[in-house]
Amino acid sequence: MENIKFGPAGLGPVESAIKTLEEYHKVGFRACEISFTYNIYIKEKDAKIIGKKAKELGIQLSIHAPYFINFNSKTKEKQENSKKRILNCLEIGTFLGAKYVVFHPGFYGKDSKEKTYENIRKNILELQEIKKEKKYTPKLAPETMGKINVFGSIEEISQLVHDTKCSACIDFAHILARSGGDYRFEETLDKFKDLTDLHIHFSGIIYGDKGERKHKKTLKEEWEKLLKALPKNKEISIVNESPEMIEDSLEGIKVSRKSKK
Repeated sequence: MENIKFGPAGLGPVESAIKTLEEYHKVGFRACEISFTYNIYIKEKDAKIIGKKAKELGIQLSIHAPYFINFNSKTKEKQENSKKRILNCLEIGTFLGAKYVVFHPGFYGKDSKEKTYENIRKNILELQEIKKEKKYTPKLAPETMGKINVFGSIEEISQLVHDTKCSACIDFAHILARSGGDYRFEETLDKFKDLTDLHIHFSGIIYGDKGERKHKKTLKEEWEKLLKALPKNKEISIVNESPEMIEDSLEGIKVSRKSKK
């Protein structure tokens, strides 16, 4: 499956980033998502160096934006701060040569799903305008979410793709958790069929009545189900977020090689 790039959700500290990328390359990773979970810790100078090395090694970088994003916040200030964080990610992502900026769009709160959607759509459209104006290169990729009280069903994210021309992060672990045990592969891939390339998160997951609880080790059978469902005619990156993301990404590569035989 030459069209699929595998890799973990983590690069680690700036000081060891080049060494980490070289190690990732050695074991066959061709994707890596940089986690700006709590802060955007890479500055312009280092981003350019890291991006250059990743390109040399054939590793596709992406960014996971900070968790403090809510485009449906009750306060305008928090919505504006959310936009600033995404724009900062887009700027650093441009220096890194990152392909995507993944983010959690927001929460329903006390609003209807329709009103929440409109607020999030409006903010993403504004980001798209600024992105174009500033010539930032990564694609905006709102993520399918795993908790039922959080904005981010496959229907909502695919509608955002249609309405704002953004990309998406399709998290099949989240979809499994949100739907109570169904990956919804065929339905989901059909919803996102117009995307020319796919950015996927995949790992094992523990879930309950309210959806996602936490990630866990990704089983071989889970990899087999995913890889069997994926299209052969699209460029695909698969980022693993399990507590054992290195080992699990290696297992993904191993299963994909076996399925080619």
